[in-house]
Amino acid sequence: VPIQKVQDDTKTLIKTIVTRINDISHTQSVSAKQRVTGLDFIPGLHPILSLSKMDQTLAVYQQVLTSLPSQNVLQIANDLKNLRDLLHLLAFSKSCSLPQTSGLQKPESLDGVLEASLYSTEVVALSRLQGSLQDILQQLDVSPEC
Repeated sequence: VPIQKVQDDTKTLIKTIVTRINDISHTQSVSAKQRVTGLDFIPGLHPILSLSKMDQTLAVYQQVLTSLPSQNVLQIANDLKNLRDLLHLLAFSKSCSLPQTSGLQKPESLDGVLEASLYSTEVVALSRLQGSLQDILQQLDVSPEC
């Protein structure tokens, strides 16, 4: 598979996920910068410069979203898995080896936060994910490092 095709597919999938997040109407009610106690483990908005950092960030979001009982986020969580697979292909094409992040430790605070506030967790996670995806999209244009 030509690497340009993989890169194009990656960008298209990112845009699709952003659209899915936009379609979940209640995510518009919270700023990605808003601090919610206990949700510090959800990656915030900061530049993601490398493919391995992109993968690690997406792994955390995937873990958070799969912990939510909401039907809204199931497809997005599946899309994140596919997006991570595409990032691994991109990394492989650059002779990078991304560390396996499939066995990431679930943040200890996640269960307690989910019990206390499912809604806030979903909204904040999706809002921040959207910002991270926009960053990744921009990074892909400048050919990120390993």
